[in-house]
This record gives sequence, structure tokens and C-alpha cells, in this order.
Amino acid sequence: MTGLAEVFAGKRVLVTGHTGFKGSWATLWLSRLGAEVWGLSLPPEASPNLFDLLPPLPAGRSFLSDIRDRDAVTEVVTGCRPDIVLHLAAQPLVRRSYGQPVETFAANIMGTIHLLDALRQTPECRVALMVTTDKVYRNIDGTQRFREDDHLGGHDPYSASKAAAELVIESYRSSYFSGGPTKVASARGGNVIGGGDFSEDRLVPDIIRAIVAERRPSIRNPASTRPWQHVLDCLGGYLHYIAALATRPNPPTALNIGPRPDQRDMPVGEVVRAMLRALGRPADWLEEPTSLLPEKATLSLDPSRATATIGWSAVWDFPTAIEQTAKWYETWHAGGDVVSLMHRQIEAYERSECAHDR
Repeated sequence: MTGLAEVFAGKRVLVTGHTGFKGSWATLWLSRLGAEVWGLSLPPEASPNLFDLLPPLPAGRSFLSDIRDRDAVTEVVTGCRPDIVLHLAAQPLVRRSYGQPVETFAANIMGTIHLLDALRQTPECRVALMVTTDKVYRNIDGTQRFREDDHLGGHDPYSASKAAAELVIESYRSSYFSGGPTKVASARGGNVIGGGDFSEDRLVPDIIRAIVAERRPSIRNPASTRPWQHVLDCLGGYLHYIAALATRPNPPTALNIGPRPDQRDMPVGEVVRAMLRALGRPADWLEEPTSLLPEKATLSLDPSRATATIGWSAVWDFPTAIEQTAKWYETWHAGGDVVSLMHRQIEAYERSECAHDR
């Protein structure tokens, strides 16, 4: 990870969505790398939440504002003058998007526009990595592993809003940033697990809430498959992508960030079984009735372009991701020091990456 420290140390890094699950892990890791981290996000929704468990950012660097508010976004970007932007802020839940389509489209499309438009007036910014999702592709529930050149699409409002955000990113890159000092790219991350996620309507948090309430987890679509990876693998991909954008002449403008091609996509039921066993619980759950809100049964990413172009590939396999996730929640449930554990997990990941690179 020495290369990452050389890229991020002393740089102003603006993380949007810094109060969320991935955003909280990102701020901790970037701070370890020596970055001056700033944050822009709505206040955390859930209680408990990872953001409140971590040490706060220094005074004047954390802004609890809405990316749908253009003036607020412009004010933060103008005050920060970031060298690097990691855009994670979004309405990220598929099922919520069915009930709140206007809010979802506003956050995921207009929020992206507000940020990119503010960066037009920020020549100090060298890299802006805009995170979308693995769900930006036109998915007909086949066996296809999606590649970056595949057709964009989206049945539900969340997926459609993120596919539209990809078009916005491409438009701004071509219209305003081509040949300029700021490199703009998009990262399409897979499904992440890891300690500290308390979001509604997500698999691992639903399991944890059931355990805390001493009831059987209620799971929907146990046969559906997804490209699962640990949050540190996903963020590691983002950070290495930023490093490539900052130091290489012609990096790709979009990359899939997902598990290694030799790791099969896991059905939801297998993830639940593995997580319950790692937590010392019976591998038993209730299956929810078929939802009226359709979700795709299969989703798979091909991350080979990231390996071929920037030399990145995922490090932790599925059993390790489950083990590290379970360890976090066990520590939290016992009232232990989860921040120290997170530092140790980042250190373990960095050691694994060094061994993987050799």
C-alpha cells in the first residue's frame, strides 16, 4: 500500500456520503494514508451507525448537507478545494427506490450533476471518482458477466438512476473535463459486506438485527446470486483506481470493481448460512413471500479490465470476507473496541494485498 500513501498523503480528499457504511470505512482508511479528509453527506439514518462509532473528522471538515442542494454542494467544494473527490453519496436502496422514485432520481442524478458542476470551477481537483453500481447494466437475468462496454439499463428506479448518472458522468467528462486538469471516471462496485453496516433492507444488517432481537432472520430471494465482496476489497479497488487516474496518462474512464473471476457469485442463501455459522448460530431462517417489488435473480461482474489496466484485483476470498465481517459484529455486540478492530482489519488487508501482489 506504499503507492497509495504516496498518492493520498497530504492531499485534500472530499468524500461524499462519508456518514454511510462505505463512506465511514473510506474516511478511516484515507486518514490512515495521511489524507486531509473532508466529508459531505446527509446525517446518518440508522441508529446505531458506523459514522457515530468512529472518531469525528476535525472541526470544519464534516458537512451534513444534501447533495440535492446545489448551493450547499457548491459551498462545500469551494471551501474545500479538493485535490481528489470520492463520490459515494446516493440513495442506494433498490426497494426504497420503488417507494421514493423522485427522491432517488434527484439524489443519484442531480446530486451527481451538482458535484460535477461545482468541480468545473475547481482546477485544483486532479481526480474525481464517481461511484455508481454493478446494477447499471441492462440485466435480463442471464448468466452474463457484465463488462464495462455492455449496454446500460435499469428496471427499478435505483438501477435506472445510476445508469443515467453514468451518462451524466460521460457527458461532463467529454464536455468540460476533456484535456483539462481533472480526470473524471466511474467505478461500478459489487455487493459489499463488512462490519458496521446497519442499513435497512440489506442482507447482513437484517441478519444482525434478527440475532440481536433473538429471532430467526427473515430472508427474501435466497436463490438470487450477487458478486459479494468485503468492503475493504471494494474500497481498495476505488483507491487504486484513483491512484491510477492520478499517476497514469490514459487510465480507463470506467471500471468494474468486483470479486476475482475465479470466485463464483454466491446465492443469498449461502451468504446467510455462512454468516450465521460464523456467528455461531444455527443456519436457519424464514423465507419471505415473493415480493411485489421485483429484483433481478442474477447479477455478475467481470472485473478483468481493472486487472489488465491498473493492476488491481480483489484480495480477500468469500470465506475471509465472512470471517472478518462476523468478527466485527461479534466485537460490537460484546461492547468491544470496534475502531481498533477496524484498524487491525485494514492492516491485515494491506498485508494480504502485499502478499497477493508478490
